[in-house]
Amino acid sequence: MKEPKNILITGASSGIGEAIAMAYAGPGIRLAITGRNEERLNAVADKLSQREAQVTAGRIDVADQQAMASWVKGVDDQAPLDLVIANAGIGIPAATGLSMAERTRMTFDVNVNGVFHTIHPALERMKVRHRGQVAIMSSVAGLMGLAGFPAYSASKNAIRAYGEALRGAYAKHGIEVNVVCPGFVVSRMTANNPFRMPFLVQTEDAAKRIIKGLAGNKGRIVFPWPLYALIRTLQLLPVPLAAWITSRGPSK
Repeated sequence: MKEPKNILITGASSGIGEAIAMAYAGPGIRLAITGRNEERLNAVADKLSQREAQVTAGRIDVADQQAMASWVKGVDDQAPLDLVIANAGIGIPAATGLSMAERTRMTFDVNVNGVFHTIHPALERMKVRHRGQVAIMSSVAGLMGLAGFPAYSASKNAIRAYGEALRGAYAKHGIEVNVVCPGFVVSRMTANNPFRMPFLVQTEDAAKRIIKGLAGNKGRIVFPWPLYALIRTLQLLPVPLAAWITSRGPSK
C-alpha cells in the first residue's frame, strides 16, 4: 500500500518499530503503537505527536491473546486499519541462565504467538472490507535453521512461512501480506550481541527499505543483499556441510 493513513505497529518503543513509526508520522496519519516499556513508548508517542500524527499508545503484551484482540479491534473501530506491522520480537541470550526449553517457549510466545495475536483480529476486519495490508517482521535468520540461534531462527522461520502462505491465501480478498527479513540492524536487541555483526544496517535506513518494499507490495523484503546472498549460498549446500558451517558461527 503506497500511502497508508491508519497504521498499527507493535514493538514500536525502540529500534525498527520506532523508526518505521517516525518515518510514517505526519499530518493526517493515525498511528497505534505498542511496546513493552511504557516510558520509552510514551516518549515515542510524544515524538510522533510532534510530527502532527494522531497517536494511540498502549503498553500491551503481544503474547496476551485477549488483550491484543481487544486493542486491535478497538483501534480499528476508531478508524479502519490500512496497515498492520507485526514487529514485536525478542531474542533471549543463553547467558540468562534459562534452559533451552524455557528460552524457546518464551521466544515463541512473543515471536510467533505475538504475531498471530496481532494480525488475526486485523485480517478478520480487512477481509470484510476487501482491503488492507499486513506486514510480518521475520529475519534473515528465518530463512534457514541457524545453529547459533535455534529458538530465534525457528520462530522467525515459522512466521516467514506463515506470512508467505497468507499472502497467497488473502490476495483474493484484496489484502496485501508482506514478510520482512532484515539482517543485523542497529537496535536495543543487537546492542547486546557479543559478536561482530556483518553488514550492520542503520535503523533509519532499515525503515526506509521496509516502507519502500511495503509501498511496492513486495512479497519478501530482504536486506542487506550480501547477507541474503550468504544465506542463499548456505541453503544450496548439503545439509551436513551447512550445519557444520553455521555451528562455527556466532551464537546467542
